[in-house]
Amino acid sequence: MTGARFGPRLPPVCRRAPRIPSAMRLELSQRFYFEAAHTLRRQVETEPSLRIHGHTYIAEVTVCGTADPVSGMLVDLGYLREAVEVVRRQLDHRFLDEVPDLGTPTLERLCAYIAERLHDPRWTLHSVVVRRDASGDACRLLVG
Repeated sequence: MTGARFGPRLPPVCRRAPRIPSAMRLELSQRFYFEAAHTLRRQVETEPSLRIHGHTYIAEVTVCGTADPVSGMLVDLGYLREAVEVVRRQLDHRFLDEVPDLGTPTLERLCAYIAERLHDPRWTLHSVVVRRDASGDACRLLVG
């Protein structure tokens, strides 16, 4: 019997995991969304901003560093997801004007709020992005 009868021969499976060079810096991101309402006092578009209105916010947090030589991970995503979920619950389906320690609920302050709550010795926070895709708005906070 020939190998052609059963399809092309595949190369042998690599039995050694690829090595991530210790000098190589990595970024790892976790994205989440939350629905929330707010008001805003502005110089332009004042009337609609003063009324309570809501948005779907999409946030993305990025941590950076080098991979652990044993696990090959920058950080176990399970830990990052747990921390992100705590913050998401603090914002999701809330009236942002009433969230303690947020202040005026701007995109900029939402980024800072999320960054403060995701400070953790297990990772180095690189950036936080908060977007409202429906209106094309976004803010990126670069940490450090």
